[in-house]
Amino acid sequence: MDPASAGGEPEAAAAEWPARAVGGMEYSWCRAVPGGTGTTLLAFRLARGGGGVVAAVQAVVDAHPVLRARLRGAASGSPTLAFPSAVPNAPPLPLALELLPVPESAPDFLSLLELELNRNPWTAASAASEPEPDAPPVLFATLYEPPPPAGGGSALFVRIHTAACDRAASASLVRELVALLASDGAAPAADPEDAAVHAALEERIPQRDSWKPFWARGLDMVGYSINGLRTSTLPFEVTGTERSTQMLRLGFDREETTRLLDACKQNGVKLCSAMAAATLLAARQSKQLKSDDQQETYSIAILINCRKFLEPALDDHNVGFFHSAITNTHTVHGGEGLWELAKRCQDSYASAKNSKKHLTDISDLNFLMCRAIENPQLTTATALRTAVVSVFEEPVVYELSDLQGKAGVEEFVCGATVHGVGPSIGLFDSIRDGQLELACMYPCPLHSRKQMQEIMNKVKQILHEGSIGDDENFEDCT
Repeated sequence: MDPASAGGEPEAAAAEWPARAVGGMEYSWCRAVPGGTGTTLLAFRLARGGGGVVAAVQAVVDAHPVLRARLRGAASGSPTLAFPSAVPNAPPLPLALELLPVPESAPDFLSLLELELNRNPWTAASAASEPEPDAPPVLFATLYEPPPPAGGGSALFVRIHTAACDRAASASLVRELVALLASDGAAPAADPEDAAVHAALEERIPQRDSWKPFWARGLDMVGYSINGLRTSTLPFEVTGTERSTQMLRLGFDREETTRLLDACKQNGVKLCSAMAAATLLAARQSKQLKSDDQQETYSIAILINCRKFLEPALDDHNVGFFHSAITNTHTVHGGEGLWELAKRCQDSYASAKNSKKHLTDISDLNFLMCRAIENPQLTTATALRTAVVSVFEEPVVYELSDLQGKAGVEEFVCGATVHGVGPSIGLFDSIRDGQLELACMYPCPLHSRKQMQEIMNKVKQILHEGSIGDDENFEDCT
């Protein structure tokens, strides 16, 4: 680590930092991240490197106090978020930034991305015995630059504990970083904000929207548990071994994207429902079942940005974790068309959302997530798979091509680890200057790259054929 960015604070000073207990959702991530799920990664392939990149990262961190937070007490089971930046007149703590040469073992951007995706400084902090180590920051950054004779570009990776940054916030941070790089770091990232410093998601939900009778909560818990036991999974390649998260990318050109979005609109479904349905169809095909009419029941998770439902309402510039999830199960017999299944996905999730289950069921899902982490044997093959696929309710839309050129950003990817507790396939969708791109995160070697590539190729084919009106029978897709 860069000597200027390492080092901790004296114990007495750290004890004086303002802090708050983590909320229920944040606590779930504190439990999940050491096991391998919930490291959010912002990855950039850059045409240049140097101090301007470091200054841009520093400016973004300075604009978001929660990104300067420290995670205390994770090993004791009662974690708190401490905010050294809130101490009056205290000198700012240095940014946790490493400057490294490109290793021979990871010569290209994807290799570096997967290497950084699976570096987990919070594992050691969580597993440490007393005395507890210095509270680790929620953000770590790494800038890779080639050795001097090679010259050329660089690669920037920003790893953030998901308790402090959800998908909507990470997209906002990408826009801020690109804008700062385009201006050589001359302008501030944005006006400072501190919503996540003062309160967690659960404390901001209006009581009228979060209340649920005790008996209803009990019934829902039983329902979630039974549904989890009766759902099918993707075939597992290798179980019982150490896992990591790997990534595949799937791209649609502008014309394909326009056709798909138009088809979603014509069929009355959101893109997330179409993607989930296509993945379920592809998953069933991948199993090569002996009987064409054999039914399989699959679970999907739809992640919802709750900022607009909070009191007061927040925007995406408010960095923190403000997402919730709706989980549903669907029986797939193999003869469905894409839009038939997508409509079922849409109707079930919309009905749950209209009943405010994305707000009332947060504590239930957090409880079940923690129980799965503690008792992996409760899941199929102790694989900790909670769903076949997770999707986000709305895609991230970027219009950054002009700024990217000025910033020297040749490529960027956002995603998160999923190899602890989570889905077999985590889809992170974005529309970039009119073109849909899917980043598929999956646990390896529980699933292999070959297996995932075949499934994602089928997903693209199903979506392509559905968007041109040929979705009657996907059993013949190859």
